[in-house]
Amino acid sequence: MSIRGLKKKQPKTFKVKIITVDAEMEFSCEMKWKGKDLFDLVCRALGLRETWFFGLQYAIKGMCTWLKMDKKVLDQEIPKEDPISFHFLAKFYPEKVEEELLQEITQHLFFLQVKKQILDEEIYCSPEATVLLASYAVQAKYGDYDPNFHEPGFLAHDELLPKRVLRQYQLTAEMWEEKITAWYAEHRGIARDEAEMNYLKIAQDLEMYGVNYFPIAQNKNHTDLLLGVDAKGIHIYSINNRFSPNKSFEWSSIRNISCSEKELTIKPLDKKAEVFKFFSSQLKVNKLIFQLCIGNHDLFMRRRKVDSIEIQQMKAQAKEEKARKKMENQRLAREKQLREEAERAKEELERRLFQLEDEARQANEALLRSQEAAELLAEKAQIAEEEAKLLAQNAAEAEQERQRLEITALKSKEEKRLMEQKMREAELIAVKLVKESDRRAKEAEHLKQDLHEAREAERKAKQKLLDITRLNYPHMAKYPQYSPGDSRDANFDKGSIKLDLKDIDLKRLSFEIERERLDYLEKSRKFEDRLKELKSEIHALKLEEKQAGLYC
Repeated sequence: MSIRGLKKKQPKTFKVKIITVDAEMEFSCEMKWKGKDLFDLVCRALGLRETWFFGLQYAIKGMCTWLKMDKKVLDQEIPKEDPISFHFLAKFYPEKVEEELLQEITQHLFFLQVKKQILDEEIYCSPEATVLLASYAVQAKYGDYDPNFHEPGFLAHDELLPKRVLRQYQLTAEMWEEKITAWYAEHRGIARDEAEMNYLKIAQDLEMYGVNYFPIAQNKNHTDLLLGVDAKGIHIYSINNRFSPNKSFEWSSIRNISCSEKELTIKPLDKKAEVFKFFSSQLKVNKLIFQLCIGNHDLFMRRRKVDSIEIQQMKAQAKEEKARKKMENQRLAREKQLREEAERAKEELERRLFQLEDEARQANEALLRSQEAAELLAEKAQIAEEEAKLLAQNAAEAEQERQRLEITALKSKEEKRLMEQKMREAELIAVKLVKESDRRAKEAEHLKQDLHEAREAERKAKQKLLDITRLNYPHMAKYPQYSPGDSRDANFDKGSIKLDLKDIDLKRLSFEIERERLDYLEKSRKFEDRLKELKSEIHALKLEEKQAGLYC
């Protein structure tokens, strides 16, 4: 067969782009493929076995619809684009996520879709619940919280809270991150699949979880109600309240649902109950509601039947997988714990090693300082020894000096005693001299008085002799040439001699008195000088004695 023939036999294909919540895939599909062929291809690519929850959604003329499984892909009203885009999403929701979602990939896809619906505000969630859900989302993405690795600002690029919640409270991004991190730190040890399951278990209790809303009217002219379809049944809401339904029809209480053009009829199981009819704006909407009702009802009935062999196998595998993962998680937790303990031990050993190195360094520094101190002490010891020798020498010299001073002091004491004795003698002599001086002064005074009396007597004698001479020789003055007899002249001359002798004795006596007085004054002056010298010597001795006392 030629190459040209092989090329001709190759089937015609068209390109399809499948968009999941977190990825995109492209496939080449054969022109004859039905919706189920493409859907199975996508499920195989994802490794998904719980296919009954999912579908391929596309938008046409502003309305979202689902690809039909039993019709060819190209025969359906799909967008005319290349490649053709389909969103792989959950079409039906489980009643209890923990029991029905068996595969990890199924849990993960549901987690991503429900998380997106909450962030896009398609599902209402209270601010407190959004923070808790965000903490589980962070645990699923980042694993266990590590303050050394997850520093402030590590959630800055993650979308974790609805914009409505961010607008409702005047909190900064740092404050929200702190609140989320406080919860996140408490989820330590929770694996990714477990964190995602905890997220879904909280989300399934929200009023708008898994509900598909459609505007309806109880008559053909007014659209004043909302119809919601979920895993539990059909609910009727007022247009402004999507939380609390005005009326609900559980799948177990519905006997039949019929669809004709824009009218949809719900017949309760109780034949006496009123049949509920409503109208939608378009036939496509009615058909979409009808599809969702059939799919949810089938799943509702399927849950209440005995599981098929495939489901039992899947549950057994899921149970084994969970047990294996649990053991693996426990092993990993133990290994992580051991690793953390080993790291802590390593850090402790490193810290201890660093401490020991630091202690060794300090010990070396201390040793060097000790050696330097020892050398310094040796030098000081040598200096001290030299100083001790010098002090001993000085002490010996001081002892000699002390002995000399003692001898000097003894000599000084003896000299002082002698000087004091001499002073006492000098004082006695001075007292004697004073007394002698007083006596001599008195004697001199008496002599002077005697001299005065003698002179007075001499004057009187001379006057008397003159008077006598005048009386005896009255003419003697008139006759000076006349001389008396020799005897008279002789007597007169004798008297004159006597007077002259007496006068000479008085002069001599006066001269002797004056000479003794001058001698006394000279002796007194010399004695005073000697006394001053003695005082100076005594003062000097006292100073030497004080200095000797200071040296001692």
